[in-house]
Amino acid sequence: MRRFVILILLAAAPCAHASPVTQRRAHSRTVAASQPAKYALSRDDEAFLEDLSRRAFQYFIDHADPQTGLVLDRALAGGEAHPPNHPSHNITSSAATGFGLTALCIGAARGWITRDDARRRVLTTLHFFAERASQEHGWFLHWMDKETGERRWTSEYSSIDTALLLAGVLTARQYFHEVPEVVRLATLIYERVDFGWMLAGDPVLLSHGWRPETGFISSRWDTYSEHLILQLLAVGSPTHPVTPRAWLAWSRKRITYDGYTYLNAGPLFTHQYTQAWADLRDVRESWYPFTNYFDNSVAATRAHRQFCIDLSSEFAGYGPDVWGISASDSAHGYVAWGGPPRDPAIDGTVVPNAPAGSLMFTPDISLRALRTMKEKYGERVYGRYGFVDAFNPNTGWVDTDVIGIDQGITLLSAENLRDGFVWRYFMRNGEIPRAMRLVGLRKG
Repeated sequence: MRRFVILILLAAAPCAHASPVTQRRAHSRTVAASQPAKYALSRDDEAFLEDLSRRAFQYFIDHADPQTGLVLDRALAGGEAHPPNHPSHNITSSAATGFGLTALCIGAARGWITRDDARRRVLTTLHFFAERASQEHGWFLHWMDKETGERRWTSEYSSIDTALLLAGVLTARQYFHEVPEVVRLATLIYERVDFGWMLAGDPVLLSHGWRPETGFISSRWDTYSEHLILQLLAVGSPTHPVTPRAWLAWSRKRITYDGYTYLNAGPLFTHQYTQAWADLRDVRESWYPFTNYFDNSVAATRAHRQFCIDLSSEFAGYGPDVWGISASDSAHGYVAWGGPPRDPAIDGTVVPNAPAGSLMFTPDISLRALRTMKEKYGERVYGRYGFVDAFNPNTGWVDTDVIGIDQGITLLSAENLRDGFVWRYFMRNGEIPRAMRLVGLRKG
């Protein structure tokens, strides 16, 4: 118990580098960070979001295998899958497939696909994961072959990628709740996951994954990050749960930038993935009443925008309405960059899914940024699936690819902004509200 008390005290401590003036300013920024409960979208905003979301949705129609339901990790922005000589040919990810299951529910609700077709596709995916996919104690591979589901790239059985898949599985379970086979398969997939096994001997901290050749990955989910969705699923499991004390076991590092003080330990996507599904609006930790994760992500996004504005003296392409750096492609390969603090790899690249993934947090600045990018750079950066994964307005480089999880976070965040659809259906899974209660998350 002493370990958890120490962690709480550390989390409550102010940033060591923050002056009293900065602390007062940060407090006022944090309190004022939240958006109103309902952001008023203009007619032009609605038209833009409809177009962006419909394009992002199309990725999951074009690039899901008809026999397995597995979704490609990435594809060419023009619509084609990568050819056989490309390293990513036929490579899918369980995380992209979780986004894809959720996308099918959104598409059916929006009328972009018939409900019957969406249900058929969902059942194909659920049957594959329930009956054919390689699994270890219920955990699934990060990377798989699109047509066979075979292991690729010496993939680990990934804890976070399985969690993102499960989020889609449980969303589909509620959206198609009238279909007994959907409910049965989704429940089987979730309840089979042995969360305690992934602790790998630690009492509270989950491992990043397991490989048959080397065993458990030594890295643990021990900081604030996208793993909160994994922890809620683990605590809420009706068959193989972990202790609610696990929620207290990871460190809570706070940073301050331009007066915004917030929990942070990585790029913007670490704030976005959990809340694409879990509705944490107006939710606080009862044991540490200053942490509201939704407001925290609002503050992180606003600070990140200011960070990009401040970088404009070095990279003129950044500005108040052209901003965003999150893990993405670049002219030099894939980079897990972000900020603040400054990542030395930053080269002026703009990543549209950074503001897009925060549409549910900061619709005012995120919508302006996305609409400005589309208007300013047009078809060079905006095509069949919406925005390319990244581009550099300073050098003229434009990515040739889109990435499944990035199209996914764009679609889910936009949909939550528009009417809270994903939040509404995911939160109908009784295991999630129960997990939130157990870890001390309370409304109000």
